[in-house]
Amino acid sequence: MSTVCWWGHSFTTVRLGSMAVVTDPLAATRLFHLRRAAPPPPPEALTADLVLISHLHLDHLHVPTLRQFGSATPIVVPKGTASAIGGLEGMHLIEAEPGETIEIGEVKIEVLPARHDGRRLPHPRAHRAPALGFRFAAAGRSCWYPGDTGVQDFSAVEAVDLALVPIGGWGPTLGVHHLNPSQAAAALREVGARYAVPVHYGTFWPVGLEYLMRSNHERLFLAPAIRFRNEMAGAGTSVIVPEFGETVEL
Repeated sequence: MSTVCWWGHSFTTVRLGSMAVVTDPLAATRLFHLRRAAPPPPPEALTADLVLISHLHLDHLHVPTLRQFGSATPIVVPKGTASAIGGLEGMHLIEAEPGETIEIGEVKIEVLPARHDGRRLPHPRAHRAPALGFRFAAAGRSCWYPGDTGVQDFSAVEAVDLALVPIGGWGPTLGVHHLNPSQAAAALREVGARYAVPVHYGTFWPVGLEYLMRSNHERLFLAPAIRFRNEMAGAGTSVIVPEFGETVEL
């Protein structure tokens, strides 16, 4: 059996057979000027057999959230994370860079490149580590999570059963290092997947900005999933748009 649960932003739990794989967990209700649009994930969301961290940004590598998984949980992080980030002492970190293949328990992980800023912002002299994507498989099922990335060549990624595709952002602009719904659909068509769950949208937004910039709030926060589903029409991929905390069986 395979299931996926979206906890908001890029935080998901994917179950492949007996293995629970979590991507970029973030349980905070507030992150600097960003406010979460839904209740925080429940305690059961903070358990896994394996955690994948795509890059060092605070909304993807959130130390207080990671520490709740416990010291025994393997956490795959970009190479250089241990020396760049404080507060992770005693955690089971596995540093990786694009091109590597890692096996953890039953899960085989292909580490992919991402077109994204790998620094630990907003610190002025931020440490840098490569931004990552992942293709992982177990129990005869596979999943692609590209992390935060701009447009790049995805043709080398083998087709998967499930794709977790970033389609939006958390502010007034996206920039070249994030995919909009149209670009995300093009990337997914390049890879191929039976099912797709859009992520990285509709969860965090700067306090008050929905009133000051209503059109951007609609375009980047509220509408991305609808636009992504429309872009994927006829592609042969079933687009699933779960509610916060909803588990979907594939």
